[in-house]
Amino acid sequence: MTTSVALDVDRLAKTYRGHGRDVEAVRDLTFRVGRGELVCVVGPSGAGKTTLLRCVAGLLGASGGQIRLDGAPVTGPPAGMAVVFQEYGRSLFPWLTVRKNVELPLKEKGVGRAARAAKVDAALATVGLADSADAHPWQLSGGMQQRVAIARAVAYEPSVLLMDEPFAAVDAQTRADLEDLVRHLWRQLGVTVLFVTHDIDESVYLGQRVLVLSNRPTVILEDVRIDLPDDRHQLETRSSPQFAKLRRQVYEMIQLAKRGHRPELLHTMTEP
Repeated sequence: MTTSVALDVDRLAKTYRGHGRDVEAVRDLTFRVGRGELVCVVGPSGAGKTTLLRCVAGLLGASGGQIRLDGAPVTGPPAGMAVVFQEYGRSLFPWLTVRKNVELPLKEKGVGRAARAAKVDAALATVGLADSADAHPWQLSGGMQQRVAIARAVAYEPSVLLMDEPFAAVDAQTRADLEDLVRHLWRQLGVTVLFVTHDIDESVYLGQRVLVLSNRPTVILEDVRIDLPDDRHQLETRSSPQFAKLRRQVYEMIQLAKRGHRPELLHTMTEP
């Protein structure tokens, strides 16, 4: 059965212009994400991962190509999309309670008071923060603040959730807990997730697919299918031979990307 396409990135290009020179960040980048998929994006430092995500989110205009969400062109921030950024502290308003922070996008969406309250309560319960609704972000740990940001995205009920290195600033144990939370939410809500990370292990643990980006100007170097069981556990999954095999595959592709390999070069290298 063919999975319907939620996100369609077709020959995306992005060039930054200014100060007398142009910088080509993304070139002819094409991929699709099926409805309900969890796809991770990795690549060398400076490969354009965040540029890609901001273009997909409608926060940056593309220089070429097209992005479609549920078949409609993305020309600005789409109504059916939510984004969770790495810098959770900057995305939360410290003078608002946790409840008010989660509720804010729903108010802007025009959701009624009773419905807002129900959605906020459900979202906070889902991320394990039901008892922290009346606290302020500055009273919470970094991991809890990121849960608030995730709850805000969940309450919005997006069809596509974009996550830009959301766990880079938290400790290892909190990161593991948040990774499992994302897997849980993805399965529970059926949302489509595009997850950008610099962490190879995280991409293999989380994703159904891992898109490996080339160095700039960015294209897709490899689309790696992650054939691990749906039920994943931090210790058992990461210690399995298949996890090690997939991790090595993604790691080797990133090393090739760092050395400047392009898809056309890889095809030439593998031809008899």
